[in-house]
Amino acid sequence: MEDSDRKFLLPKKVDGYLGALSKIYKDKNEIALLQILANSKIHISEGWTFDNWDGGQYGHAIYLTLPQVLFIENLKNKASNEERISQDLNSLHNEVGEFIAKAIIDLEIAEDNTGWREASGVLLDSKRQVSDGSQTRLWGEPKRFRLFISHKTEYKIETAAVKNELEKFGISCFVAHEDIHPTKIWQDEIENALATMEGFAALMTDKFHDSNWTDQEVGYAVARGVKIVAMNIRDANGMNPYGFIAKYQAVPCIWKNCALELVKILIENSAMIDAYIEAMRACNSWNIANILAGALGGITRLSANQISRLVSIYNENGEIRGGFGFNGGKPMEYGGGLLELLNKLSPQKFYKDDDWKIKPMNIKAI
Repeated sequence: MEDSDRKFLLPKKVDGYLGALSKIYKDKNEIALLQILANSKIHISEGWTFDNWDGGQYGHAIYLTLPQVLFIENLKNKASNEERISQDLNSLHNEVGEFIAKAIIDLEIAEDNTGWREASGVLLDSKRQVSDGSQTRLWGEPKRFRLFISHKTEYKIETAAVKNELEKFGISCFVAHEDIHPTKIWQDEIENALATMEGFAALMTDKFHDSNWTDQEVGYAVARGVKIVAMNIRDANGMNPYGFIAKYQAVPCIWKNCALELVKILIENSAMIDAYIEAMRACNSWNIANILAGALGGITRLSANQISRLVSIYNENGEIRGGFGFNGGKPMEYGGGLLELLNKLSPQKFYKDDDWKIKPMNIKAI
């Protein structure tokens, strides 16, 4: 029988074996391997290898194609994970004359793969180059999320208050009226901030568009393709987006809750989540912890690394663990806390032990 006419049995059963293997990885708390299986697109290359030993042995290749973010997370351990998965699949099946010769973790290429050079953050172009020293002066600590706030000067006091609240969440804000260094030309500083920001917030107060500068700042943000959030400030006769940002739905708010509502939108961004986690690490009071916990409801996805860091900080920082917003002690007032979020977004389930620390479900409380 020609190889092309041979009917292989193992490829048809691979999905079932992967399902069984996922349960094994889950029981062993091997989250990285579990994520690979659960998030990959499967393709089998039948008869990938052949030898005459023991009546003939056909080896199949199984391709596990992962989204870019997960592929990059597992790149360091790619070879060992491939070998582990192929060995584990072979230990489960009993098809004579067939085996998994190789598991190949592959990268899913998005259909729209343009703009990656600009997104790298290191592309040299003719637009604007900002030195590391200037960026440090503008934004301060490197682990914070960089947010440019566009506003009318008539509301500089209210905007400063919003900035102060945002800083609690790990956000470094650039507000032109108070962040321009006195020895620098103010327009250059604004352009440097616009060129290096990670997010842009337009505080849509009355007659926002009357300022030529706000419109130009909006245009710059649109051209750069950063995350843009328009806040309709109701107690400042707020307005809806127009012109370049008309496609963005405004977030209604008042000055008092503007910062929190803005954070809930920004925290969809992975870089913002990383900055938020660092803010949790630095939290030094239950009161601040409860403020920080207000953003939990905006988180819709977490990487395995972010989950691990969240659990570690919660368990190590007593101020975070003592805040009702994180420990879920007053769900009617503060929500279900971090445990509820983790069990919603993670394939691994968690529980709280007698000390209110979060543990993986398969580790028994002592």
